[in-house]
Amino acid sequence: MREGRLPRTDGQVTSATKEMEAAVTSETAKALGIRNGSVLHLGEPGVPVLTARITGILDPREPQGSYWSADPRLRTPGLLVEPGTSPPAVYWNAALLIAPEAAPALLGTLGEPQPYWRFAPVTEHLTAQDVPALTDRIASLEGGPALLGIKDAVDENASLTTDMDGILASYTTMRDAITPVVAVAAVGIGTVAAVVVAMTGGLFAARRRAELALLRSRGGSLRGIGGRLLAETAVVALPAVASGLLLAVLVVDDARGLPAVIGAAAVAVAACAALPVRAVVQHRRPRVPGERDDVVLAEPSTRRTIAELTLLVLAVGAVVALRRRGTSDGADHLVSAAPVLVGVIAALVLVRLHPLPLRWAARPAGRLRGAVGFLSLARAGRSSASGALPLLALLIALTTAAFGGSVLAGVADARDRAALLATGADARVSGSGDAVALPDGTERAVRGVPGVRDVTAVRIEHALDLPARNQADRSAPPATSLVGADPGAYARLAGALGLGAFPADSLRTTPPAGDDPRGEPVLHAVASPGVAERLGKGRHRIVSMAGTFTVEISAVRSRTPAVSSAEFLVVDGSRLTHRTPTALLATGSGIDGKQLRAAVNGMDDELTVRLRSEARAVFTDSPLQSGAERIYAAAIAAGAGYAVLALLLSLIQAAPERATLLARLRTMGLTTRQGRQLLVLEALPQALLAAGGGVLVGWATIRLLAPGVDLVRLALAAAPGAAPVDSASLRADPWSLAVPAAAVVLLAGTVAAVQAWWAGRRGSITELRAGDTR
Repeated sequence: MREGRLPRTDGQVTSATKEMEAAVTSETAKALGIRNGSVLHLGEPGVPVLTARITGILDPREPQGSYWSADPRLRTPGLLVEPGTSPPAVYWNAALLIAPEAAPALLGTLGEPQPYWRFAPVTEHLTAQDVPALTDRIASLEGGPALLGIKDAVDENASLTTDMDGILASYTTMRDAITPVVAVAAVGIGTVAAVVVAMTGGLFAARRRAELALLRSRGGSLRGIGGRLLAETAVVALPAVASGLLLAVLVVDDARGLPAVIGAAAVAVAACAALPVRAVVQHRRPRVPGERDDVVLAEPSTRRTIAELTLLVLAVGAVVALRRRGTSDGADHLVSAAPVLVGVIAALVLVRLHPLPLRWAARPAGRLRGAVGFLSLARAGRSSASGALPLLALLIALTTAAFGGSVLAGVADARDRAALLATGADARVSGSGDAVALPDGTERAVRGVPGVRDVTAVRIEHALDLPARNQADRSAPPATSLVGADPGAYARLAGALGLGAFPADSLRTTPPAGDDPRGEPVLHAVASPGVAERLGKGRHRIVSMAGTFTVEISAVRSRTPAVSSAEFLVVDGSRLTHRTPTALLATGSGIDGKQLRAAVNGMDDELTVRLRSEARAVFTDSPLQSGAERIYAAAIAAGAGYAVLALLLSLIQAAPERATLLARLRTMGLTTRQGRQLLVLEALPQALLAAGGGVLVGWATIRLLAPGVDLVRLALAAAPGAAPVDSASLRADPWSLAVPAAAVVLLAGTVAAVQAWWAGRRGSITELRAGDTR
């Protein structure tokens, strides 16, 4: 209590009671001029129905708590306009706090008092899976069978009112819009993981090729070999999958059991089947020791050609469907797989075409004196026919990383744009509703705040009444905002922010024409498309609260910094009758919000300060959006990680063959330095191919899919209709394209150099053992 005491009752209170005690908050007392001991008469003027004596003035201990926030009138009074009055009659709307025992006295008033109960929902345990059941339960309480139970327990006129149904509906709409966008990342990472698992199986199958060929030659059946390999793999894979499942359930809060088990089972099946399937396919026919399997001899079969054409048709269909339908309508799995399918098609094309340029380059290299260049290009052109999997994994991983980076870049751009449109500058100082003139000295105080570089003063008037184009035009004028500003300063501001830049000459003033009976100058204006269409060409007389003037439109722009409304009219503020600014637009870097508020609050406590950085932070309030962003950040990291893993697996698979080749060439006179150059140059063509192809495919994928991916729901916490940005599309992020690709090339060269160094330490005798068929 700040003053006095809490209200109480003396004796029994009924509907005939005419006096009671009440308390008010300090904000209510300040606004209405109430003091401790004041007497308020409730009812019609001159005929009071009830008298309330103020016994105490209090301050809420938790102003943002549920009790004081459910009905703001309990804490802070507000102004209301009585309907049907002209001019508008404004009155205060406030609340008195009375003792619970004094409630029957309200029955004698004409205010129709009603008992009510407010329940704060407990939301800590709610998850996305509870939304359907909760929605049905709320609908039943509002107008279904559960409402009948409330009426039986309370009164036949009892009802339940809640905003939770709207919150749940907004959440469901947002989730339905975000899910297809997130599914793209999930499908991409899942595909890369599956390819890397297949590559791991291929690596083990290649290392055990001689053993499996011996078993096959001695009568081993494919079923027996496959079963043996399946059992060997399951011994390692199943405990690892079970440990991963247990860890995921323990780490993730409110983890769903069934989807987790299904996902773990899919991983187990893929891990267990990779090696047996690869080995059975390789040994379905007897193989001659030392048989070549490079791309020179490998001829694509008819089945492979049909499969590739099928994938091409699916990719084209997915891209077309995504561009036409977009992700906002709830895309299916085929649409979500569009980036992956584009990467698969690109990988298949590169696998077919990449040996040709390498062979062409090897011909002139063969005429050079050194043998390193020719050998490296020749071996790169004769790479293993199984090299499609590493290239496929690299392209899909790089495409997924590029797509994830473009999503995050598009989200960041949309939030920056929305924050800029909401504030109009890096910081904005204004009165209530941009309608109250700023006190003298406010601009000087704002300029003195550290970080403020420039300040533009503007006068804003909303709900400007536009004249009709002609007498026959009876259409309602659009809601238009009038902006008066200094031409030079405002033109610089618009140009610096990229919001409807225009030359300062567009706001020039023309002397009055000789035939003008009023003799008034003509103000040239910058208008929005709607205002320009309504006014048309020529001069028009505008009547506003800032003054009456004649205007002629000289430039049309869709945006302007001072207002976020779609329709506006910008004129030279110095030519208005009432030119006192109502808002200040400040630009600069590192503007301190606390210091800025302290500076302007010393001028007027009612001034509002909005920072662009704070407005941007509002758009990240939703856990659903921040979770989706983390998924895409993880997709970028996972894509880069899988690309590195795929590259390492491919290099490790070829390591024994390279070591043997290097040993043989050393016996023929190849120096240690030349051996290192050979291995590095041999690894670089495929790495450069994967990196260049990944950058190109990632950029092309973003360009193809950008028209169908709308990031508004993912970028902005508010609904699209409440945000000033109507759409947010993908854009290629150079860092997401270049960094993973460069890392692939750098890692390939580094691993090849390390392999050459390690092979040199072992020596040629160790590698060229007797009976070695490598």
